Amino acid sequence: MEIKVNKEVRNYTESIFLGLSIRQCFFSVIACIVAVLMYFLCIDSLGMEMTSWLCMLGAAPFASLGFITYQNMNAEQIVLTAWHSFLLSKTDLIYKPFNLYQELFKDVFEKQKKEALGKNDKKLRKIKETK
Repeated sequence: MEIKVNKEVRNYTESIFLGLSIRQCFFSVIACIVAVLMYFLCIDSLGMEMTSWLCMLGAAPFASLGFITYQNMNAEQIVLTAWHSFLLSKTDLIYKPFNLYQELFKDVFEKQKKEALGKNDKKLRKIKETK
């Protein structure tokens, strides 16, 4: 007897109906409802072939919402994240490098620079005096 166990416990999803999770079943039912509504609304005016294509195209987005995941986010979370990042937080990102090490030891560096210039000045003075 073999028991399937996910390698990652957090990836476990309980299957409710025909191997689908609750989320997938919910969006599949919504897709079926949309397809049936489109069928009854368009069958008289468009004919059978156009109505069948329209039903498939209308139901496909709703059916796919139950199955889409990206970086452990559901379709709604992906849409909300995209909405927030593209439209709500529209700021220009300017790269300004920040050297924490330099900021912390700025005083020490300036002191070393002054000492180095002071030593060089003395050496230059001695060289000029000897000439």
